[in-house]
This record gives sequence, C-alpha cells and structure tokens, in this order.
Amino acid sequence: MAMNYNAKDEVDGGPPCAPGGTAKTRRPDNTAFKQQRLPAWQPILTAGTVLPIFFIIGLIFIPIGIGIFVTSNNIREIEIDYTGTEPSSPCNKCLSPDVTPCVCTINFTLEKSFEGNVFMYYGLSNFYQNHRRYVKSRDDSQLNGDSSALLNPSKECEPYRRNEDKPIAPCGAIANSMFNDTLELLLIGNDSYPVPITLKKKGIAWWTDKNVKFRNPPGGDNLEERFKGTTKPVNWLKPVYMLDSDPDNNGFINEDFIVWMRTAALPTFRKLYRLIERKSDLHPTLPAGRYSLNITYNYPVHYFDGRKRMILSTISWMGGKNPFLGIAYIAVGSISFLLGVVLLVINHKYRNSSNTADITI
Repeated sequence: MAMNYNAKDEVDGGPPCAPGGTAKTRRPDNTAFKQQRLPAWQPILTAGTVLPIFFIIGLIFIPIGIGIFVTSNNIREIEIDYTGTEPSSPCNKCLSPDVTPCVCTINFTLEKSFEGNVFMYYGLSNFYQNHRRYVKSRDDSQLNGDSSALLNPSKECEPYRRNEDKPIAPCGAIANSMFNDTLELLLIGNDSYPVPITLKKKGIAWWTDKNVKFRNPPGGDNLEERFKGTTKPVNWLKPVYMLDSDPDNNGFINEDFIVWMRTAALPTFRKLYRLIERKSDLHPTLPAGRYSLNITYNYPVHYFDGRKRMILSTISWMGGKNPFLGIAYIAVGSISFLLGVVLLVINHKYRNSSNTADITI
C-alpha cells in the first residue's frame, strides 16, 4: 500500500500519529538554550577603552623586549664551521673516502673570556630530522630495555630492523644516522704545548630521558652479554655496548646517543655535545686567547649539501642566545604604541563630529 509523502510533515515532525499515541517531533525543546535565547554580552569598543589597551601593551612589551634583547647580546657565543668543502679548510682532506680515519685541526681565537659554565654544541644544517618516516623509525620498547623487543624490533624500524639475519640494537633510521664526530678543545698558551680543556660528557641529556625513557636490557654486569644475539646499526663503527667505558654512560643510556635520539624540528639545529664547568670564581672558564679544535672527522654531510659546526656558548636566565624573542617583543610593543598614537589623533580630530559617516581615512 503506497503512502503519500509530504515535505511539510517532515518539517513539522512527520504525519500525525494515531489517536491516543505519542506524537513524534524533531522540533527542539522550548528552552532558552535550545532556542538560542540565552543572555549575551557584547563589548562596546570606544576610544576610552581601546586606546589605553594599546598604550599599556606598548609600555609593557617594549621594556621586556629591550631587557631580553640586551640579555641575549651579553651571551658569549662562537661558531666554528668545519665542513671542509672550501679548499683552504684544514678539514678539506677529510672529504675523501680514502682518508680514514681523518683528523683535522682548526685554530681560532677568543677575543673575550667566557665566564660561567660553557656549553659545547655540534650543529648540522640541511639535515631533516622532522621527516615523518624518519621520526617513526625507532622502537621505544627496545630503547626502554624490553628483552622481547630487543630481539624482535618493531617493523617501524625497517629497513634498519635486521642485518645479517640479526636484530639491530638500536634499530631504526634515527639511531643509524647518529652523529659520531669526536671534538677536542685545547688552549694554546704562551708555551708551545697546548693544554686540553676538560669536557664533561655526562649531564647533557634530559633527566627524564636518562632515567625513564632509556634503559639497558636486564641481566648481569657484562653489558655485552645483555646484547647477545644483536648486531650494531649499519653505519656505526662499534656496537652500542662499546660507546663508553663508563658503565653508567654505556649502551642505551649513553648520553650522546640519548641527545641524538631527541629529533630536531628544523633542518638547521644544534645539539649539546659537552659541558665545560667553571672551576674557580677568580678565573674565567675559557680565558681570551688562542685555541685549537681537534676533530676526528667521521660524519659525512657534503653528500646532501649539509654543513657541520662547533658552537661554544654561555647561557643566561633565559637560556641560550636568541635575539629573535627580544626583537619580537619590541616590534609588537612598538606597533601597538604607534596604533594607539594614530587612533588618539584621529579620535581627537573627529570626537566632536556628530556624523561618523563623514570620517574618511
């Protein structure tokens, strides 16, 4: 039996029900919320409320920006590029694959002393650690010391999951591309014999990474035995249990490895390599003078037009050198203050006008 369709019935909630039945309706309840009758508040923007806001923002942001900018400029920082693509660079000889291992030395001068603790970074350019497949290419369970994941890594690690029919530890593209240059810093004094600067290799990783996210596999005191049945990543020169002679800085809890595994968001980045601690308040950490940087050149970057550099930097209460933050505060404060002045002039000129439609800008 056919039934007639009426569009009005659908709008009104359908055809009427049989006598005595409950009528079905799609109409919302007659409440203030569902009928959109809730009270509303809308600000009325007047010159008396808008102009003070612009001036207050300017007066707050400009001093803060100046303070941040001055603090950033007081931070001592020096960068040494040692990529070696220039023919005159001492590290140019290391671009040849036939020279292994290759050690080069770059001499530089500090014009001013570095006070306080000094941080040594290595910097890479044109290196995209933010690629989706690269970021996913790791096994966090394996890095946390899970025995089953150690011998059966995640498929996300492909094609760096197995090698020579053995599971790779640590697996994945991030670990396989770990930075492995060795940097040494020496002070060249008045005599001809350079004095090596003590570089602290522990304390460079986040506490949560060192003590929570990264763990060696359980077992005895012999770390090599714990990694039995695994093999090193393809590009590594030695297995993970030989990264350091210190048992508290070896294996998956090696801090150089932990720092590298925290991927960077931008293609040009720096990562903490060593700490130079201040020994005495009477003497600067790095006095002004001539220095020598000895580099064991292992990490190739010229294949993808990348660059490598070593950075020495001090820090302040706001962290490392970052002039952009101060400039941004000053720019926002200046624009806000300028807009306040412009609007104040316009308001003063046309405040007695009874017809705002006559105002032309």
